Amino acid sequence: MHVHRLLKLYEQGIRDFAGVDLSGADLRGITLIGINLSGANLKGADFSRAFLTKSDLSEAQLNWANLSFVKLSEAKLVETDLTKTNLSGAFMVKSKLPRSKLSGANLSATNLRGANLWGANLCGANLERGNLRDTNLSGVNLNWANLSEARLVGARLYGASLNSVNLYKACMKGVDLGGVDLEGVNLREARLNGANLEGANLVAADLSEANLCRANLKRADLTGANLTRASLEEANLAWTVLTRAKLTYADLSQAMLTGINLEEVLPGGMVMEEATEEVSYLTAM
Repeated sequence: MHVHRLLKLYEQGIRDFAGVDLSGADLRGITLIGINLSGANLKGADFSRAFLTKSDLSEAQLNWANLSFVKLSEAKLVETDLTKTNLSGAFMVKSKLPRSKLSGANLSATNLRGANLWGANLCGANLERGNLRDTNLSGVNLNWANLSEARLVGARLYGASLNSVNLYKACMKGVDLGGVDLEGVNLREARLNGANLEGANLVAADLSEANLCRANLKRADLTGANLTRASLEEANLAWTVLTRAKLTYADLSQAMLTGINLEEVLPGGMVMEEATEEVSYLTAM
């Protein structure tokens, strides 16, 4: 369908354009609020700065499309193909993206607050500085994704795959990461104060300079696999719960350990050079 015809029909009140072919179309800055483009072929289309609020793009093909700074709040993108799509700066508050394909997509500085991304594929996606506050990321594939400086407060990550994800300087205050596999993950300077990391796998993770104040690390595994140390250098561990945590070969050099009770920590060869020893009941291992 030609763009001019679509716009003319839209002006006449028609909203159902399911299955339409608009591949490569130029729709920059266009207003198509509430439009139904489900199942449409939109490959390589340019929707930059368009208004698509409350639209239905479910099962549409949007791979390689340009949706930078698009308005997509409360939109439906169920099982939509957004592979390699440019969504930088997009406004997608409360959008529904379950099982959508977003591998390699650019979502830098995108606002996904309250969005539903259940079961989505975000492998290798760029979410740097993204707003993922209160977002449902359950069962999501975030392997090799870049979440540096992203806001994840209130996000749900149950069953998410986080292999080699980058969480540098990510804000994860109070986030539930209980039992999550974070082996080798970059959490340097991350804000994890008050987070639940009970039973989490943090083997060889980089938590240097992270804020873990009052976090729950009960039964968390920080063991250095093959003598590779989990780095907690200069981390803030004040009042953190470490009951039954595995800290063998963990490096706590210069870490803040105020209020820590290490009496129940599993024995191991922790490195604690120049750690701040304002510690309650600190026991050498």
